[in-house]
Order: sequence, then structure tokens, then C-alpha cells
Amino acid sequence: MGMNAGQLDRRIQVLRDTGTGTNGFNEPVPDWQPLGPLLAATRRDVSDAEKAVAGHRSATLVARFVVRSTSFSRGIRRTDRLSHDGAEWEIAGIKEVPSPRRAFIEITAKTEAPG
Repeated sequence: MGMNAGQLDRRIQVLRDTGTGTNGFNEPVPDWQPLGPLLAATRRDVSDAEKAVAGHRSATLVARFVVRSTSFSRGIRRTDRLSHDGAEWEIAGIKEVPSPRRAFIEITAKTEAPG
């Protein structure tokens, strides 16, 4: 994949669950907080799927985000989330992009599509 910095035209924010909230039953409630800097990224939509559950239609969008490999981006976990374009994205996979200097990381994530 011939990437260069000029192609990183999107901004994403990593979110991490701080685990500080609980509900009325004292069960943990996710508390997603921004982690680290905004990251420059490319985004390539992979698929969108529509499903009907109990009469309600929902659509899931899957995209691949590529970011520069840094000590911060190498610390992103599958349990983290991404914030991009006003939506929260659940991380499905993280891998190093094959390149001469291992300069990029690819994050596959999914979100519920608006609509």
C-alpha cells in the first residue's frame, strides 16, 4: 500500500472506557473519554449491511482507517473506540500495514449508519 502523509485527510479521536460509571444496579456503565491527540487518517469504507430486528431496520457501516504508526497509535486496543464524523466506531481489528518502514497501522471499525 503506497501511502503518504498527504493522504491522511481525516481526523479521528481514540476513546477509552474509563470504567468509572455504574447504573442503579451497581453494574459498570461504559464511560468513553478522549485519549491522546486527534490522529490524521485515511478512511476507506469496506461494507454496509442492513438488518431488520423486531421490525426496526438498522444499517452497519464498516470502514478501514489508516494512521501513522507512532508509540501512541501502537497502544490502541481493540477495546477502545474511535470518534469520527460525529459517530462512535467499535474497533473490530488492528494490524500493521506492510510497508518498508512499518510506517502505518490499519484499524477496522464499525458503526451504526445514520438514517
